[in-house]
Amino acid sequence: MSFNNLLTNVENGILTITINRPQAMNALNIETIAELGKAIDEACSNKEIKGIIITGAGDKAFVAGADIAEFANFTSKEGKEMAQNGHDVFNKIENCPKPVIAAVNGFALGGGCELAMACHMRVASDKARFGQPEVNLGIIPGYGGTQRLPKLIGKGRAMELTLTADMVNAEDALKIGLVNHVVSFVDLIKKCTEILSKIATKGPLAVQKSIECINASDTKNGFDLEIKQFANCFDTEDFKEGTSAFVEKRKATFKGQ
Repeated sequence: MSFNNLLTNVENGILTITINRPQAMNALNIETIAELGKAIDEACSNKEIKGIIITGAGDKAFVAGADIAEFANFTSKEGKEMAQNGHDVFNKIENCPKPVIAAVNGFALGGGCELAMACHMRVASDKARFGQPEVNLGIIPGYGGTQRLPKLIGKGRAMELTLTADMVNAEDALKIGLVNHVVSFVDLIKKCTEILSKIATKGPLAVQKSIECINASDTKNGFDLEIKQFANCFDTEDFKEGTSAFVEKRKATFKGQ
């Protein structure tokens, strides 16, 4: 993978995507959003990749928001297109069949907070800060923030953070359920790698179906989808291997079949 604004590295089946615009606090411009979508597409189709980490370059910012200078003079039509493109890419991340963890190394504001929320899990550096400050600019979150934030922290807290534009630190983010873990900056990627390495030992088809069903948990067909995918697992070689390994008291060797 070769990009202008992203750095990518694959090690032991884990792809790390680093948003590399430190001079702009890793702000998401249109090109970066498009590259992120392409990187996720490639990762989803690459059988060698078992998990994905998304982080930002440096120790100051994960993503400090969208690139304000780029959209300051947009019309409503251009704004709609910008939001749609962001939604399309963030939905790809949320619906990726492989686990995606945001390694939040610093400020995750606006589009950065929305990017982190699109990932399946969030691990934060103890220096991380989160917020949706869009109302300071006279706009609202446009990359899914008004929808994902209430699901993670509840409607009341989401209202307060969005309407006041206040930031929360890493420890408070952990308390309200916005992040899964808080670690030191030096241990950030290590913690994400540990989680993904553990998941990689599980049945890959079961992991994929679990992601799909959990994503559907707030829809009217979530329960029906769980029943369907639970049943579908019984037709897989992974199910046969997993149950045989349990009975034989050995480690399972899953092949994703």
